Amino acid sequence: MRARTAIVCSVADQGVAALTNILVLVTAARLSTVAGFARFSAVYLVFTVLLGVSGAYTGQPLVLRRGGSEEVRGACRSAVAFTLLAATVLGALLAGVCLMLPGGTAQALMALGLVLPVVLGQDTMRYAFSTLHLPHLALAGDTLRLVCVLGALAAQPHGAPAARLVTVWGLSALPALLLSAALLHRRAAGTPLRPKELLRRGHLGRRFVVEFAVGNATGQLSVLGLGAVAGPLVVGALRGATTLFGPLNVLFTSATGFGPPLLGRLDGERRRVRTAATLAAVLAATAAAWATVLALLPGPVGRHLLGDTWPTAAALLPATGSQYAAMAVGTCGLLALRILDPRTTLGIQVVFSFAAVAFLTGGYLLGGIPGAAWGLCLGSVCKAVATWTRVAGLLRRPAAERPAFSADAARPGPGSL
Repeated sequence: MRARTAIVCSVADQGVAALTNILVLVTAARLSTVAGFARFSAVYLVFTVLLGVSGAYTGQPLVLRRGGSEEVRGACRSAVAFTLLAATVLGALLAGVCLMLPGGTAQALMALGLVLPVVLGQDTMRYAFSTLHLPHLALAGDTLRLVCVLGALAAQPHGAPAARLVTVWGLSALPALLLSAALLHRRAAGTPLRPKELLRRGHLGRRFVVEFAVGNATGQLSVLGLGAVAGPLVVGALRGATTLFGPLNVLFTSATGFGPPLLGRLDGERRRVRTAATLAAVLAATAAAWATVLALLPGPVGRHLLGDTWPTAAALLPATGSQYAAMAVGTCGLLALRILDPRTTLGIQVVFSFAAVAFLTGGYLLGGIPGAAWGLCLGSVCKAVATWTRVAGLLRRPAAERPAFSADAARPGPGSL
């Protein structure tokens, strides 16, 4: 498959996956009572966290492997097998604990435990196809899932309990899982199956899980903590503004999660880094253009999107748009580091995640809610600068002088985290 076609299929796959998540929540909201949707949303949030952890531990190290050799195809089989086994164990524990608890939320969590292997297994298939340079197969599986999940949920009666919706949502991914498994089997049958390798000391997934936890938890908790001190208006305004940039999050996810196999097609580190820099410019320009479109929205349209939150969120669009432009540059810098040496990203993520918290707090103390938004922007700018400074430093060092790193990302050198 040509690189341009692969990029289109990869981005389209991310778009289909994101659209599925959005439409699932919209459909569930239309079918549920207020209390029922609150339970469904809570369970879906738990799933989102587990999905992120699974992708960080299994998927992101997998896509750093290069080529279509027997060993790489075996790594894809092993990653899928590990995810299915781990999800089955975790899902059984979750279902067993929730079985003894009362209430509708516990029942919905129990249902999540039962379908967890299906939904996480299907997601890992996407990483496997990306690693094998077959993103069109991932797109086929996710498109089938979108059709199945919408059809299954649409058939449910109004007022259906959250546990029923979770069960239907999870089982609707089964056809996509079976299709993806059959497609993967055709290309990886007979290759070594070693799921235990993902438990070895030094597996890069451990670092990526820490990055995921720090990058997501610090941002979420800092905004919530600021809201507890300054009032819920802060949370509503900041969350409202960032919600409007949801489409860009799809592009950022595509870059970090599925970019390495595409850049791996290019010859030479400098060419890969130049491509990542070009992508950074394109994404930053896209963020600026999207912010401009949002700023030009008429008031009634904005209120239709965010209701009474629109006036305060609209005032933050310059800061949030600038933040997302900086995030685009930083995201592509992290992508370049993943190609050069993925062990260098953890320190940057940890340091600048906490720095963003400090900038957020300081900005609020100096300038209220707009100051908090500009504080988040400053944190993203500093992270982007640090990331590309690190990229430049690695490029200046000859490859022979860098710490050894194998393209076999699941088995880095002993003693590394």
